[in-house]
Amino acid sequence: MRDMKHLLNGKNSLSLQLTDWLESVPSRVTAIKPEIEVSCPNPTTRAIISPHAGYAYCGKTAAFAYKSVDTSKIKRVFLLGPSHHEYFEECSLSSCDEWETPVGNLIVDKEIVSELRLSGDFVELRKEVEEDEHSLEMQAPFLAQIFRDKLNSVKIVPIMVGNLTSLKEYSYGRILSKYLDNPENLFVISSDFCHWGSRFDYTAYSIDSTPSQKMGYLQVKSGYSRGQKGSITKVEPQVPIYQSITNLDYEAFDAICNLSHQQFDTYLKCTHNTICGRHPISILLSAIENSKDSKEPEGNGVLAFIDYSKSENIIDPRESSVSYAAGVFF
Repeated sequence: MRDMKHLLNGKNSLSLQLTDWLESVPSRVTAIKPEIEVSCPNPTTRAIISPHAGYAYCGKTAAFAYKSVDTSKIKRVFLLGPSHHEYFEECSLSSCDEWETPVGNLIVDKEIVSELRLSGDFVELRKEVEEDEHSLEMQAPFLAQIFRDKLNSVKIVPIMVGNLTSLKEYSYGRILSKYLDNPENLFVISSDFCHWGSRFDYTAYSIDSTPSQKMGYLQVKSGYSRGQKGSITKVEPQVPIYQSITNLDYEAFDAICNLSHQQFDTYLKCTHNTICGRHPISILLSAIENSKDSKEPEGNGVLAFIDYSKSENIIDPRESSVSYAAGVFF
């Protein structure tokens, strides 16, 4: 059993809160990128992107992603999230048979876990490492909530994604593409978006709506560090910091919505945007590119972002912000 370590709410109170957020999502949503109408739930949803911060910050946005799922045909959920604390350079599989949540427990699909392990490309997680990571755990109660009437028949395949090269991202996507092709499978990609501020070593700023084309960095106190190779700049009144962050994330959305692993990789190299789930997202893009559906005349499908929020709308370089987004692939 994988015990809950990051969510200790009572079963009834958390279930009521999740229900409230899910029920507040309209049945049709105008997506942010691209500007299309998306049904919630959508009968063809195959994957979602959902944030993993504390629910007080991102619960409403996560609900948009989960409300897009039509649960009637789903039998298995592949859950991919980044490793924040343990460094490794591959994908790791759960060593547990079951995951505890305050809403109801989730059963791990040991058959698929064994199948993936036999490929030789996956390693097994130690239980303490698995429990220490919050990116996967924060998705579990939402999954238990939307599948509450069929918890005995829906299984999960938790995959913790390490620090991968672009080549490894593509390779893992190719391995997982056959599972994405199966309409009885759902992929859940756990990721927050821009982590902005000196405490994240990231203070990118641009007045351009396409920040990668012209980007500098705000100097906070006496310096700046990791990944900040551009020139020092200053805030312009017409573009507050929060708007620059939005532009930065929206450019990421454009790359992801184009379903191009290469375009997203290029974007990250240009901007160094601190998207913690960049590797799981890249695996999804590779899986889409390698899926048999991509070879059909109608193309790969559509990936849309249907909600976006931030922990704070900041205007002062000394402040910090984390962005959250709900994406759906159908």
